[in-house]
Amino acid sequence: MAAFRRGAGVLTGVRSWIHHSAALQSGSASKSTFFAPVEDAMLPPGTFKDRVAFITGGGTGLGRAMTTTLSQLGAVCVIASRKLDVLQKTAEEISSQTGNKVHVVQCDVKDPQAVSGCVDMMESLTGLPDIIINNAAGNFVCPSERLSPNGWKSITDIVLNGTAYVTLELGKRLIQNQKGASFLAITTIYAESGSGFVVPSASAKAGVEALYKSLAAEWGRYGHRFNIIQPGPIRTKGAFSRLDPTGRFEKAMIDRIPTGRLGKPEEVANLAAYISSNYATWMSGAVIRLDGGEYVSMAGEFNELRRVTPEEWKMMETMIRSTKGS
Repeated sequence: MAAFRRGAGVLTGVRSWIHHSAALQSGSASKSTFFAPVEDAMLPPGTFKDRVAFITGGGTGLGRAMTTTLSQLGAVCVIASRKLDVLQKTAEEISSQTGNKVHVVQCDVKDPQAVSGCVDMMESLTGLPDIIINNAAGNFVCPSERLSPNGWKSITDIVLNGTAYVTLELGKRLIQNQKGASFLAITTIYAESGSGFVVPSASAKAGVEALYKSLAAEWGRYGHRFNIIQPGPIRTKGAFSRLDPTGRFEKAMIDRIPTGRLGKPEEVANLAAYISSNYATWMSGAVIRLDGGEYVSMAGEFNELRRVTPEEWKMMETMIRSTKGS
């Protein structure tokens, strides 16, 4: 027990250095040069020729990026959200950029009847989809003791119930028509760990992951694949306005990411395109973390030792060698 206390004392001293030494620098700006993003589509042109992709939350942020990449690669895309004007503007811009038609369907995923009507309209426009990406989401930061029932419901209705309504409505119709499809859900790294201050989102995203892993086991026999991407922090206007409204936390986020930068929407889009393509037909039930190493960086108790300087390591080694006992 005494040896443990001595070891704890060394760790306490290390933590003191980490938090109080002005000489310690994370080096995020320099290390990020090793991990520059490539934002071009990585799959061959025509990968999704004659295929239909349905993307919820497709008008902005990650949804827009995924729609753009799929359209560039030949897919006929259908994007859905509540805001028809945003959808129409996005569709026109992507179509003019890629030369492929992007259809819009207004849909509130929280309402199962609206989802059914949305799928009816999509069937009349393009037929049932080959690719379904459940990306619609909502989130805000809030101490849980200040969280209202309406706040809880607004997030879980969009994220968990909305994903379930879309998935089940489309899945049943696809099964009836004996048509296979790729389903993809966009969640987050804290769906796995949980996180304070975003409890409704963490709970709902964890439920989405359970839903998709369950259906991967049950509906593979119908030709359906279910996979999940857990993105780390990616700068999009909508997300950051609600999760970091003051801008105080962005630097702290970057400092804890081993690759030294935030992600790009195009990086998620490239991964989503691969998972949804015929290059990944043996992938189902997978949860893929795309976060620059943030999750593992936060998970290890001793990972903050990366901030210790070479001079401080020499001091630590002297302290450790002078410690007697096991």
